[in-house]
Amino acid sequence: MNRIDKSELYPVLFEPIYVEIMWGGDQMATCLGRTLPKRETPIAEAWEIADREDAESVVENGALSGMSIRELLDEYGQSFVGTVYTEGSRFPLLVKLIDAGKRLSLQVHPDEAACEKLSGAEPKTEMWYVLNATEDAKIIAGVKHSCTQRKFLDSVGSSNIEGCLQMFKSVPGDGYYINSGTVHAIGAGNLLLEVQQNSNTTYRISDWGRLGLDGNPRELHVDEALQSINFADRSSPRITGASNSASHNRKFQLVNRCPFFQVDELRLVGKWMDLADGKTLHILTAVNHSVIIEGRSGDFCLERGRSCVIPANYGRYYINIGDEQESTIVKTTLK
Repeated sequence: MNRIDKSELYPVLFEPIYVEIMWGGDQMATCLGRTLPKRETPIAEAWEIADREDAESVVENGALSGMSIRELLDEYGQSFVGTVYTEGSRFPLLVKLIDAGKRLSLQVHPDEAACEKLSGAEPKTEMWYVLNATEDAKIIAGVKHSCTQRKFLDSVGSSNIEGCLQMFKSVPGDGYYINSGTVHAIGAGNLLLEVQQNSNTTYRISDWGRLGLDGNPRELHVDEALQSINFADRSSPRITGASNSASHNRKFQLVNRCPFFQVDELRLVGKWMDLADGKTLHILTAVNHSVIIEGRSGDFCLERGRSCVIPANYGRYYINIGDEQESTIVKTTLK
């Protein structure tokens, strides 16, 4: 295993793990310019940072190239993740791109209380950032104020369920905070960045009557879902993005009330200075242009659509947007 001193840690890029699902799209290729592996089933997700038993990220760049994320955490622990990290535990987040060529199923994720009643379940709160969207793309998130719990229960399994749900026009730059217990679905035509708790527990409520690739309906989990839905929360999960151009560097808070992570949007027209002070790593995602990360290890190019980890002990660094007029970065930190 490659080893370097913890003082030599540098911005880490992981090899994407591509996931095939029937609803996958083509925007990772057409919008972000990625060369995707050829598969019979569409590629629906790119797991940019993952620490699951069946999906471990591997370092792509630099001296640690080829090291798994588990080996990285075992070797560098809090120097890499930060003092908020419990040594020996899994990486706390899962970061992915979602490329929806077709509408995803209507689903919900459980919270901690629901997981105590559901065998093998893991809590999952997540946020979405819209990278790109077709003109008719929609986001479904939350139950309408006018829909009673009884009406929702009576509508499960029928097309009437759509009338119970909050629906939003998908706009690049908007964010969505999907707290565990929130009913949601991603509409066709969306390319999203997703930051979530490290969990893969999803309960399908409806698959809109369609069949899977094998010609049979995909499995639903209605009983588990009904134990997970928070019917009391009718708030809007949408975080409207800035609509005007920046004349100076600006930082907008996208998610700050989540107990697990914070997400900020950086709108940059010039060089940006930041500091990884040891408490938490920084995850940077380049939204509309490639940028250069400048720090103690030299210069590193973060290409559009990719996410890198700035180690918690990295200290001061700069984001250089080069000749671009305005670059957008999504920055994620741990709590």
